[in-house]
Parts: sequence; structure tokens; C-alpha cells
Amino acid sequence: MSEIEIRKITGNIGAQVSGVDIAKPLDEETVTAVREALNAHKALVFDEVNLDDEGQQAFIRHFGDLTAAHPTVPSVAGVPNVLPVDSERGRAANNWHTDVTFVLNPPQASTLRSIKLPPYGGETLIANSAAAYRQLPQSLRQFADTLWAEHTNDYDYAVPEEAVDEDQAAARAQFTSIKYRTVHPVVRVHPLTGERGLFIGGFAQRIVGLSVAESRKVLDLFQSYVTRPENIVRHRWSENQLVLFDNRITQHYAVDNYDHLPRRLNRVTIAGDVPVGIEGKESYSIEGDASHYTAVAA
Repeated sequence: MSEIEIRKITGNIGAQVSGVDIAKPLDEETVTAVREALNAHKALVFDEVNLDDEGQQAFIRHFGDLTAAHPTVPSVAGVPNVLPVDSERGRAANNWHTDVTFVLNPPQASTLRSIKLPPYGGETLIANSAAAYRQLPQSLRQFADTLWAEHTNDYDYAVPEEAVDEDQAAARAQFTSIKYRTVHPVVRVHPLTGERGLFIGGFAQRIVGLSVAESRKVLDLFQSYVTRPENIVRHRWSENQLVLFDNRITQHYAVDNYDHLPRRLNRVTIAGDVPVGIEGKESYSIEGDASHYTAVAA
């Protein structure tokens, strides 16, 4: 086993990992140590990783089966498991979200690898939704425990239709080419740690049993706890870096503060389990088959 060093970045989320070369096959002890660090810190940063697309896939495959790049968005040409997070494709990730929660079993973890970076800006914010749940007053925790939310990729955009150019309209059409609607618990129990976290974010559009207007107020209230500064790590990208984060208990946000400069990260994700609420009830699908995108992890 490598001499892994884990250094916390903030009190509630994030750690820098050193002492392990993730470009090489990892032994079982090292994989366990990285998984334990991910469970504890939710987001891990690796410097000087020396990875290409194949190496990025090989690294995260230590933790589970790969998903396809995305249910509706094209992958990197010739690499079906790698999604280009590219400013030239649009900047829709500049909202708080958990990856692909509109399908029945969203990815359990995601990796982002720096490919092309602007000279300034372009940070990624990652928030700890378990810390947010713990910070709720008891009455709000009890309320959240009872709620379920519908997640969809056919969500309300911040930019009105008349302000969208032809390329942006095409990207929207691609993103919603298969419509998904899935109901998840607002409070999800992490299958490895048993922690409870607020499982909401940008794709959560409506609370079951409430109107759209009522849902928005409730979701905004819970979301305000997730995005407290104390619960966020602000990652400033460097060349040759990889960030691994637990998609089951975090949200993230790509900051659009780099003018019109190019920014490119490559994303690879691993298959997740079906979310479970505090009473053991699983999420359920209303619309959309994602079997071409991901298997269900045990």
C-alpha cells in the first residue's frame, strides 16, 4: 500500500490526497483507503495525475462499473464513457446540482479531470449535503424526512427562450431528447456511511403533494442550507488535476466567471444504487428508461 496522506481543505468538505499514483493500478488496501477518505471528506483532489481518458476510466473503475457519458448528451468522440464538460457546448452547469438525479439510479461518484483551463476563474464549488441536513433545526429535519421530490431533465431554465441562440437551443433539445421524471426522497440515506443528506439540487422541480409554487419555496429553504459557505469547498483548477466527489451526498456548481474563454474538463462517473429514504423506501421512476446509460449498482 502507498503511503497516502490526506489533508483536509475545509472543516466540512474536501481533502487533498498525496502519496498515491492513480495512473497505476491500485492495490486493494489503497482502494479502501481512498474510499474511506471519500466517505469522510466527500470530495478528494489529486494533483499531477498524468492521466489520459483511458487512465481516468481505469482509476474510477476501481470503485464500480462505469456509466455511459450521459443519458442524452454525446460523449467524447470514440470514448463512450467520457463526457466533455466544455464551455463551447454551453455553461448550463452554473447551477447547483447533483449529477443526473433525473434517472432512477444516479451515479454514485464522479471524476472531473482538467483538460483546458482559463487563466482566471472557472472554479468548481462542491457542497456537503449531509452537513446541511445536520444543520437543519429539528422541526425542519423532521419535515424533510417525510418529503419526496420529482426530479426531471426538463427543468425551468434561468434564461428566457427569446434570449437563447441557435446553438443553445440545439443543446437544450439534445439534453431533453429523452424526458426523464423520477421521484427521490428529499432525505437520502448514504448506503456506506448511513449519513442522511439533502438529495435535491437543480433537477428537483417539485415536492410530491405540493403545488409548483409551494414546492419552490420548500426546496429553496432546504437548498439555502446546502449552499451555506461553511458547507462548500471552492476548488481552483490547476493543470493535470483530478477531483473525485461522492455524488450521493454532494452538490456542485461550475462558476461562470471566466468571460468567453475556453474551459474543458472531462467527466467519468460510476454506476450508483437506487436512492433510499429514511424508512427504507426506494426511489421510483415515472418516465424515461435509462438502462442504456447505467446499470444499477448493488
